Amino acid sequence: MIAWALLICFIVAVSITPLVKRFAIKIGATDKPNHRKVHQKVMARLGGLAIYIGFLTGFVVLTPDSPYVIPILIGSFIIVLTGFLDDMVELSAKWKLLGQILAAVVVVVGIGGDAVRVSFINLPFDAFDGVLKLGWLSIPLTLLWIIGVTNAINLIDGLDGLAAGVSSIVLITISGLAIFDGNLFVASLGVILLGSTLGFLVHNFNPAKIFMGDTGALFLGYMIAVISLLGFKNITVFSLVIPVIILAVPISDTFFAIIRRIVQKKPLSAPDKSHLHHCLLRIGLSHRQTVLAIYAMTAFFGLAAVMLTMSTLWISLLIITVLLIAIEFVVERVGLISADYRPMIKFVRRLQNQRRTS
Repeated sequence: MIAWALLICFIVAVSITPLVKRFAIKIGATDKPNHRKVHQKVMARLGGLAIYIGFLTGFVVLTPDSPYVIPILIGSFIIVLTGFLDDMVELSAKWKLLGQILAAVVVVVGIGGDAVRVSFINLPFDAFDGVLKLGWLSIPLTLLWIIGVTNAINLIDGLDGLAAGVSSIVLITISGLAIFDGNLFVASLGVILLGSTLGFLVHNFNPAKIFMGDTGALFLGYMIAVISLLGFKNITVFSLVIPVIILAVPISDTFFAIIRRIVQKKPLSAPDKSHLHHCLLRIGLSHRQTVLAIYAMTAFFGLAAVMLTMSTLWISLLIITVLLIAIEFVVERVGLISADYRPMIKFVRRLQNQRRTS
């Protein structure tokens, strides 16, 4: 049944996206070129509506039996409405944040208990008997996760097919792990969202015919954040490590954007053209090569997350160390913080020069 739902959501999203494009143009929901954007012509947005409609269709097909359904549907509607309004009239940052907070609160309060909340942190050693209980801090930490991941997906939506493709790879990993773990509800959510996203990607891959807009980017980020909490927040000896690794590309891009703005003494909300996709374009990759390179990075981290679920403590530590080194290398190589920030590369070069001279 899950496979049928995947196919049906894909077909619905593929079929309805051209209608959504016409609707977007008719109501003036278009994206105009400017100095910060890569595209050179006016593009219809609101493509996220096609993903959302495909997702709702999947709910009808699978009719998942869970008390979590109503809060998730209400929260997703709020986030889609927030994105829709932003695509229409460009909401200010505070109104967008308010919509994200409201959607996050709905799912945290509506689901209740520990099902979605990060109520404790697993510790790999003997401190606190291996568990650090968070108490009242669980709610703000969970809200921070949902809002943070929502915005991380939104921030990488800068090239044709980028956010949709990265989200699809993330959802493949999430759905696969959920099926392997026997979590059919999380698997169902992941699969219907995957089918809808892939259907939209047919029209969104370079050269794109329509953009997903904030309607799609906020919805995908929100749903991925919620699904990952429902399935994987405490799956290993390190709490949240699996969803963090699965989402390493968008989370890292957002994290280093914050570092970059602090270093440059700019407001955290200040836009720039130094995100990962901008940096890859600057070093000579084409539009399509950049998107495919980021797809490959996302798949690499997805594979690492799968390996981590099957690893012992010390192998897990080794995998995490390798991933951190890989992230640092990419950050320095592409200039994600600045062109001059290259401590690891400079250190390696010094060692190489010492060996040559010795």
